[in-house]
Amino acid sequence: MKILKFGGTSVGSAARIKGLLEIVNPSERQIVVLSAVAGTTNALVEIGQAYLAGKKDEAKTLIKQHKDKYELLIQELFTTDAGYKNGKELIDFHFNLIEGFSNELFTAIEDKIILAQGELISTALFHFHCKEIGVESVLLPALDFMKIDDDNEPVVEFTSKQLSAILAKNPETSLFITQGFICRNAFGEIDNLRRGGSDYTASLIGAAIKATEVQIWTDIDGMHNNDPRVVKGTTPIKHLSFNEAAELAYFGAKILHPQSVFPAQKYNVPVRLLNTMDPKAEGTLISENGKVTGVIRAIAAKDGITAIHIHSSRMLLAYGFLRRVFEIFERYKTPIDMITTSEVAVSVTIDDTKYLADIIREVEDFGTVSVDEGQTIVCVVGDFGLNTHGYAARVLDAVKHLPVRMISYGGSDYNVSILLQSEHKTEALRSLHNRLF
Repeated sequence: MKILKFGGTSVGSAARIKGLLEIVNPSERQIVVLSAVAGTTNALVEIGQAYLAGKKDEAKTLIKQHKDKYELLIQELFTTDAGYKNGKELIDFHFNLIEGFSNELFTAIEDKIILAQGELISTALFHFHCKEIGVESVLLPALDFMKIDDDNEPVVEFTSKQLSAILAKNPETSLFITQGFICRNAFGEIDNLRRGGSDYTASLIGAAIKATEVQIWTDIDGMHNNDPRVVKGTTPIKHLSFNEAAELAYFGAKILHPQSVFPAQKYNVPVRLLNTMDPKAEGTLISENGKVTGVIRAIAAKDGITAIHIHSSRMLLAYGFLRRVFEIFERYKTPIDMITTSEVAVSVTIDDTKYLADIIREVEDFGTVSVDEGQTIVCVVGDFGLNTHGYAARVLDAVKHLPVRMISYGGSDYNVSILLQSEHKTEALRSLHNRLF
């Protein structure tokens, strides 16, 4: 069984929703995972923020604006009275639900319920479209089988048990449709997967039912060897290992969220990245045996980085110093991207600055602290194992004319990372591309 995930742009209009059946083969047993229609999640976030701020009239205006867009969508999507009736009742139900929160105390719980409506609408619309044209499908509510625990981690065993039972009840059905992103939390409340959204859902479902393949359909033909938005002449990579794909995704390759790689890797389910706008394109296959030795594979960049530099003579010949520093970041649940150390200094980078002021205040107990904001991590992924040589030198030679702030090498067999000011990112990407490829 295959899992096919389609993002918001792939269901961004009536034409694209109809076009899904040019890719989805109804005779082949598969689960289709859909994101919300493009623009919907952002609109729902705005509505939730208006409610949280007590601006009920503003929320009502936003609701009407977005509902009007769906009115136009269903007019284009359905060609029969019965089909249009289904679509109209659907959007009336969901937008009445959203508008109903104006009469209640609005909290983060209600906010997450509103956020879930986008995926619930998009999947039902596709299901009703299939019904209208005579294609049999079953709508699987993700809230029945997708669950996270107290630490917001997915419970794969629960998904496997629940979903396998649901599929077993429909042995003659080939096409199943479900929502990405949404789930229930440990208290049974509507919640979401946050990291990776619908990509993560598809990977978790693939892991849970031991799928033959997970396909992530987006608007680009696979993962490229550099950022095609700023570098000319990039090419898609045909085959990557799970580790290489995770490094590239974590350090800025927008086509895939890094969290989405791990369930597939753990259960050895291949992931294929494909282009909805060009279904015949080969795309990128991510699998266990995708590594190519002695080759640099790709370059990615991650913006919005803040570097924290700690200088302290107490580090010299001391033990336990780094542990106490890292415990501060752990306490504030702030992940660290890069780390470099010397005898009397340690530098780390973070991309979540929510608790930056608190972290700095506590870290200052250890020594002198300085902070660099507006930084970018540029990551070069390939074979940097023990038996290779010269690649790190080529990377550094390509950026020797730029003011590099940090270098991370040796912590992984798969990447060399450098930190520089974001204003130098484009030059770094282009220079590295010219030097390495």
